[in-house]
Amino acid sequence: MIIVKSREEIELMRESALIVSKTLGMIASEIKEGVTTLYLDKLAEEFIRDHGAEPSFLGLYGFPNSLCMSPNAQVVHGIPNNKPLESGDVISVDCGAYKNGYHGDHAYSFEIGDVAPETRKLLQITKESLYEGIRELKLGNRVEDVGNAIQRYTEAHGYGVVRELVGHGLGQKMHEDPEMPNYGKKGRGKLFVEGMVVAIEPMINMGTRNIKQLKDGWTILTADGKPSAHFEHDVAIIDGKPEILSTFGYIYKALGIVSNEEEEFRREPLVL
Repeated sequence: MIIVKSREEIELMRESALIVSKTLGMIASEIKEGVTTLYLDKLAEEFIRDHGAEPSFLGLYGFPNSLCMSPNAQVVHGIPNNKPLESGDVISVDCGAYKNGYHGDHAYSFEIGDVAPETRKLLQITKESLYEGIRELKLGNRVEDVGNAIQRYTEAHGYGVVRELVGHGLGQKMHEDPEMPNYGKKGRGKLFVEGMVVAIEPMINMGTRNIKQLKDGWTILTADGKPSAHFEHDVAIIDGKPEILSTFGYIYKALGIVSNEEEEFRREPLVL
């Protein structure tokens, strides 16, 4: 059952989402060659707590850390460790924060040093597909309209769309209805309603869509060892249209990137 949020609840969720956004912006300033993911995880936990929130992922289903950090062929759910990042790596950083009874949850894939052009393109197309999907989150549409948009956009570039892992509803629980797959057929799935909030998160592989899991019970990898990319936003339906509650703006500010990609999904400009 889809849990509808009031405007007041959505604003509380926006606050949680923006704590995640600020955390990822802080990570963007720190992530570089020679740094370990475990070090970044500790920074993130401290940052989230300093902002009056709790790390959503820490202890969730038994997960041992505050960030999911998944480099290169790891798709999602990578566990932070003491291996230094290397030039040429790409890494998905997925973060959650819980405040005022509501979760924020989104992700960004970062480039470390000199990344291969074909891998950089994978990240670009995956991020663009996120917005293709968000455009379909509106009254009158259904769940698979979002997935279909993501699938068509990424498969047109020859990429593999992961099937076993999906986006999800978001609220007082980290995972609520509906599941939000990144594939599908137009016109299928649950009907969107005013006030719903979801996390849309394309997980796209350079090669095969098939995946495997490490013995740690968490880490998901591509079956062919090729890179994967992952981007995620929290999005509400307000006045029948999609509104992004999260932002990559803090990341872009840290990295010196100029972008207006989120403007069409906001009623008012976001002040960082």
